[in-house]
Amino acid sequence: MDTTHLNGGFLLKTLVGSVDPYMRGRMRSSEKKMHGAPFTIDGDGVSLVKRSKHNDAVPGKYVSGILPHQEYTFYRICKGVPSEMNFPRDMALHLLLTTDQTAYMAWEELSRAKKGKVAFITTGAGVRCNSMVIQLAKRHDLKVIASAGSEEKRQFMKELGADVSNYKTTDTRDVLQREEPIEVYWDNVGGNVLDAALEHAAVYARFLECEMSSGIKNLHSTFAKSLIINGILVHRLETKYDAEFYATIPAALVEGDIKYREDLTHGLETVGDAILRVQQGRNTGKAVVIVAGE
Repeated sequence: MDTTHLNGGFLLKTLVGSVDPYMRGRMRSSEKKMHGAPFTIDGDGVSLVKRSKHNDAVPGKYVSGILPHQEYTFYRICKGVPSEMNFPRDMALHLLLTTDQTAYMAWEELSRAKKGKVAFITTGAGVRCNSMVIQLAKRHDLKVIASAGSEEKRQFMKELGADVSNYKTTDTRDVLQREEPIEVYWDNVGGNVLDAALEHAAVYARFLECEMSSGIKNLHSTFAKSLIINGILVHRLETKYDAEFYATIPAALVEGDIKYREDLTHGLETVGDAILRVQQGRNTGKAVVIVAGE
């Protein structure tokens, strides 16, 4: 590594990597068109600059960005961890990558949250973005309904302030019928859960579609209830909300006002299993692979 020719670039040592549900949508044939291109599996990560011939990449500086699953990487462009921000480095995956940003920016832009109304949020324990949404909704004084597939996940979401049912033992439709009308729905699953949410939505409810793994039947509810359905891609909101996010969320995380949990594995050899765990919903908290120390 000490003799690698840099040619104006810099050498990174990978410290931690992120594993996220969105990866599934990009594991596909290039013939299938979607908003993101298929890719060799990599992911968000935080690295340390080891050597550099780049003016903005100083040795010893932390950087974040899309990284391959390997110990060292040569790069020319990467987003630096701002040194003036007062947060621990282990929070960088939450603050500098897309999960918390997606939650905050989309919620502020699209939810139109009103005190006392009901929000229904899926996968709030296995997807970091959604556990963040639960806490944002509670900060806006909404009643939050959530569902989980295990007792461990149910307890975690209860700690965040949600009323949580186990969808494996309780019919989600029964829960939503009891709590309706649903004013805000944050979706990461689609399928039968989205179908149930459509059935029990309020007139002019907002559906925030972060991801979905399968289709639905109750689309007629979109016109019957004049529903507002928004797809979420965080890069379309960054210009408007980036400064506000960093002025608000880092301090809330450091002070413990917003909680997070991580599902940790250690070593590059665990990446494949971590990806599988996330796709099967076996993780509780943000899936993070610890690659190396500094």
